[in-house]
Amino acid sequence: MNWLNSLGKLSSQFNPQRAAIRSKILNDPHYRLRSLDEVQIAAELGLQLDVNRATVDDWLRLPGISIHMARSLVELRGMGVQFLCIEDIAVAIGLSLNLLQSLQPLLYFCYYDPESADNPQRINPNTASLKQLETIPWVDAQFARAIVQNRPYRNLADLQQRLALESEFVSQLMYYFQW
Repeated sequence: MNWLNSLGKLSSQFNPQRAAIRSKILNDPHYRLRSLDEVQIAAELGLQLDVNRATVDDWLRLPGISIHMARSLVELRGMGVQFLCIEDIAVAIGLSLNLLQSLQPLLYFCYYDPESADNPQRINPNTASLKQLETIPWVDAQFARAIVQNRPYRNLADLQQRLALESEFVSQLMYYFQW
């Protein structure tokens, strides 16, 4: 019986349509999985989505996830919410647990310590207090006052332009700001 199961798996790997899907998944980082069969192929290839670090584009690769859902998940994560299981995601976006269970082979749940330097707490420069801004590395009291005095900012590029900041400095700050 095991030999027959192995033969079935082997023949499915040499299926031209399956091989084409495998190639698309491997070669296109923005390829959107269209079916549960494609989810299975992606899982066989070892693809995983770290739910607590995924971007909107990452979420959109999964079937059944809309742009609205993806944005909500990323926004929640940006505000410090960590997803510990598929039930957390289902509740957060109002999606059927059955659909999420079919995606589970691709979902990776890892807890990240909010106090870790690898996981900086992101703040909104339009609403943050002086004290909050000063907790960001490279932001002293004078620079924090300049941020507050020139509010509001549309985005990071607007902040950079209005405060005449160098690109290298902005590339360090971008991990601490969210809009």
